Amino acid sequence: MKFKLILSALLLFTCLAAFSQEKQAEKALIKVSIMYPFAEGKTFDMEYYVAKHMPMVAGFLGSNLVKYTIEKGFASGIPNTPLPFMAIGTFYIKNLDDYKSALGPNRAAIRSDFSNYTNITPVILISEIVK
Repeated sequence: MKFKLILSALLLFTCLAAFSQEKQAEKALIKVSIMYPFAEGKTFDMEYYVAKHMPMVAGFLGSNLVKYTIEKGFASGIPNTPLPFMAIGTFYIKNLDDYKSALGPNRAAIRSDFSNYTNITPVILISEIVK
């Protein structure tokens, strides 16, 4: 019985330690959101963005990239108001300086690819994941 109690306590401690480390790693993440505002006459080719542009940029980021997501806007949260963003691409990275170093030499390729999928100037927000 005493052995089972010790084993249970050890298992609980191990699980809590793993959960704590996971949360610490998540808190350290940086989120780079590339938002494409909706406006009349603006276009966005989601298929190209998903298949070509985002994978290209993700490839430049290497092991600094944790994951990336792509969102397609379809409605505003306020009835009878225009869609705020047509699309949002998000990179979750470990280190902002490494992100800048990886994209710096590839900036021209990234920007020249914009015309293949949009005529929108994106808004970029860099933030820290706090929870």
